[in-house]
Parts: sequence; structure tokens; C-alpha cells
Amino acid sequence: MIDRAPKYSQNNLHFFPQFEDFFDSSPDLLCIAGFDGYFKRINPAMTKLLGYTEEEILSSPINDFILEADKLTTTNARKELTQDIGLYNFENRYVTKSGAIVWLLWSSFPVAKDRLVYAVAKNITFRKEMEQERNLHLAELTKLNKELRQLTYTTAHDLRSPVNNILAVFDLLDKSTITDPETLELISIIEISTQSLKKTLIDHVALLDKKNEEDDQLEVLHFEVVLKEVLDSINSLVHNSKAKISIDFSEAETILFNKTSLKSIFLNLITNSIKYSKPGFLPFISFNSLTINGTTQLIISDNGIGFDMEKVKDKIFGLHQTFNSNKDSNGIGLYLVYNHVTNLGGHIDVESTPNKGAKFTITFKS
Repeated sequence: MIDRAPKYSQNNLHFFPQFEDFFDSSPDLLCIAGFDGYFKRINPAMTKLLGYTEEEILSSPINDFILEADKLTTTNARKELTQDIGLYNFENRYVTKSGAIVWLLWSSFPVAKDRLVYAVAKNITFRKEMEQERNLHLAELTKLNKELRQLTYTTAHDLRSPVNNILAVFDLLDKSTITDPETLELISIIEISTQSLKKTLIDHVALLDKKNEEDDQLEVLHFEVVLKEVLDSINSLVHNSKAKISIDFSEAETILFNKTSLKSIFLNLITNSIKYSKPGFLPFISFNSLTINGTTQLIISDNGIGFDMEKVKDKIFGLHQTFNSNKDSNGIGLYLVYNHVTNLGGHIDVESTPNKGAKFTITFKS
């Protein structure tokens, strides 16, 4: 198709007849765009989704329809297309005529000799909303589960003291002075029941301790191996963002930690670094480890937009805390990172300056 593509003019575009029905009836968004930043042809699915007429879309720059927060990344991606580099699995947000925001997943291929780009996009808004809802539920569930576990443990543990006090009363009680058989029988029943309650509480606390140990199962992990697994799982995101990643775990190659927790720490900090990269700069993320006084530290830093630490202070790891205008931000990632670290006895510090990136230092329990 590319080799046989006809010459197009802006006002007189023609397909081969056999492609017309496919183009016009496709449920996906199909379009042809020019290197000048304007759509040259669009299919009905695009006008239906965006709510604009075909004339309105064709007569306005493509950037006019893109969410402000995504314009820079889209412009950078379009520059590559003009250099004859295809673009695959690229996500950005468009604003419809009604003001609604829709997520689109693009695959685009340039034809340099015609100065045109052929592109197809899928509407992934529902998927994105489901992902955000899932993340919200996950964070809430994590929070509630932690609180419930702590409440159950505390209740079972604290009840043992009054139970022991009751049993101590029985030890002090001189039963030889009690002559009524029914009273002696009643005292015996209460004592046996209290002993049974004490055993139940001891067993319950032991069961909770065992469950906590299973949930927080530790193993010797290689930082680089776990990081590679995470990077492989988000390969498209890293590739499309053109993020540069520096890795140096030579000083401390391994850590005794929970694998799921470490993967989540890497995943959330990487995606945050890409999401909050500084406009006009490619994301740069560095990973390195240190050993200080027998304690292992993991340092993850980036060159993104950073935080104003005077303003965010201790809110930075709070649930649903957001500190920028990115509408895709939900304040969950850093909350999860903090809980993964502290639940296993570690500590996390943040150093940051606006527009100069952020540095996270995780100190593991020795």
C-alpha cells in the first residue's frame, strides 16, 4: 500500500476504491495527517468520538485537540514521524468538543515522499478509567487491610492482660472457705472458661504472627534482576518516552526483601519519573545502591519536575496526595512505595527541588 500510495493534495484526497469502505466503516479512528501538523483525511469514527465536524477538524492544527499536558510529548513524537520513524503504542489525550477527555492509543507510519502520516487509533478511555479505578481500590484495600490487621492484632494482644488478671484472682481465691457446692461449681466453670479464652487468644495472636510472616516473606533478591523484570514489563512506556536509564548496583548487589514489594517500588518510581518528566527534556532515571555502616541503601533519582519540599513536607507519601496539574495523577504510587518500605522495617527519604528532579533514598532494615 505504501509503495503504491497516490499523490495527495490537501483539497482533493482519493483512496483506491477498495479501501474506501474499510476506511469509512472502521470503528477505530483512521486518519492521514500531513507533516505540517494538520489532518488531511479522517474517518467518521473520529468525528463521532471528538464531536467536531470533519471541516472543523481538518481546518485546525492537530495540537488544538490535544490535552495541554500532552502537547509537548505529542509534538516530540510527531517530530520523529517526520524523520521517517514509525510510532507504535503511543498514548495521548484528546479533548472533545463537549470538554470530555478521551485516551487514544496510536500506531502511525510516515511516508516521507508524500509528507504524510498514516495512523490508526483505538479509544482506550474505558481501559484507562478501569485501571485508575482498580488502582484506587487497590490503595484503599491496602490501607483498610493494614488497619484491620493492626486492629485485630492489637485487640487480641491487649485482651490477654485482663484475662490474666481474672485468672490471677482465681489463684488468690481461697476456695476452702466456700461451702456452697453450687458456688464452687460456678467458680470452676468461670475459671475453665477463662483459661479457654486465654488459650484462644494466644493461638489467635500466634496465627496472626504466622500470617504476617507469610505475607512479608523475605528472600535474597538481586536488584538488577528484579529491575530488569520491571523494565521488561513496561518496555513500551520506556521506549516511547525515550527515557535514559543508568544502573549501578556494584556496591550492593542483593537485598533480603519481599520480591513483590521491591517490584512495586521500582514500577511506581519509574512510571512517576516518566509521567512527571520536565517539558523539553528526555526523562533520565538513575539507580544505584550503597552500603553504609552495614546497612543497604537504594537510591533512585530523576531529572523531572520535582517537588517543592517546603509545601509538600510530610504529605508526599499520603494517600490521594497530588502536587501537580497532571490530570492522570491519583496520589497512589508514592503511598504504595512508602508502605512497602515501612511495612518491612525500612525507611525512605526524599530530596527534591522544583524543576531539578527528585531523589528517593530507601534504607533497608539491617
